[in-house]
Amino acid sequence: MSAKGKEKEKPIASLIAGATAGGIEAFVTYPLESLKTQLQFHADAKTTPWSLLKDTVERRGIKGLYAGVPAVIVGNAVKAGVRFTTYDQFKSMLKDDEGNITAPRSMLAGLCAGMMEAVIAVTPSETIKTKMIEDSKRNVPHYKGTMDGVRKIVAEEGIGGLYRGVGPVMLRQGANSAVRFSSYSTIKQLAQGSLPPGSVLPGWMTFGIGSMAGVITVYTTMPFDVIKTRMQTIEAKKEYRNAVHCAYRIITEEGVLKLWKGTVPRLGRLVLSGGIVFSVYEKIYPVAASLLP
Repeated sequence: MSAKGKEKEKPIASLIAGATAGGIEAFVTYPLESLKTQLQFHADAKTTPWSLLKDTVERRGIKGLYAGVPAVIVGNAVKAGVRFTTYDQFKSMLKDDEGNITAPRSMLAGLCAGMMEAVIAVTPSETIKTKMIEDSKRNVPHYKGTMDGVRKIVAEEGIGGLYRGVGPVMLRQGANSAVRFSSYSTIKQLAQGSLPPGSVLPGWMTFGIGSMAGVITVYTTMPFDVIKTRMQTIEAKKEYRNAVHCAYRIITEEGVLKLWKGTVPRLGRLVLSGGIVFSVYEKIYPVAASLLP
C-alpha cells in the first residue's frame, strides 16, 4: 500500500509495519471488542452497550474490559502482519503494467489476504478471546489466565478446540479485508487526486480514510461476526451443528436483526481500528523498508 507504481513491496517491511499497527490497534480498541462480544452472548434485546459497560466495570473493574486481551494483542499483531504482507504481495501480482490496481482486483487481493489471516492467526486468538470473556462472567471462572485457558481448551477439546468457527472466521476475515482494503484504496485514490501530484496524504486524512473504510466494513460483514462469536462460545459444541445451523437458529429464534447485534461497539472499534492501523502502517512501512536491503 505504501509502494508506488511498479515498485515491489518488501514482505519483511510489510510484516513489521503490519504487526506493529495490529498490536497497537488491538490494545487501544479492546474494551469495545469486549463489549461487542458480550452483547452477542445476550438474546435480550434490552441489553445495551452502555448497560453492559456499567455492569462490567461495577462487577470486575476496568480490568474486566480487558479479559483475554493478551491473546488478542498477539493474535492481532500476527494477523495484521499476515494481512498486510499477503495483501501487498497479492496486490503486486494483480497490478497492471502501469502499476495501478482496479477496485475489483484490490477486493480480490483483500479477500485472499483475509482468508489466509483467518487460518494462520485469527481463529485461534478469537476462540481464546471469546471463551475468556464468557468465562470471566462466571462467579467462579474456569480459566486462571490466558495461558491456563489455552492449556485447558486444548486438554478438553483438543487442538480443534482452538479452531471452532473457522468457517465463519474465514468468511468474516475474507469479507472484512476485501471490503476494507478496496474501500480504503478507492477513497485514498480519490483523496490523492485532489492533491498536487507527488503530494503525501497528511496523517489526519489517512486516519479519516481508514475510519470511513471501517464504517463500510462493519455494516457489510456484521452477520459473519455474530455467527463467528456464537460458534466460539463455551457451549457452542452442544448448541450448534455448524455455522449454517447457528445462523438458522439465530434468525428463527431471535430474529434476523440479531445478526447485527453488537454493531455499535464494533462500529466504534473498527472506526478507531481503521484509522489507527492504516495510519501506523503508512508511517512504519517506509521506515522499515529503508532499513532493509
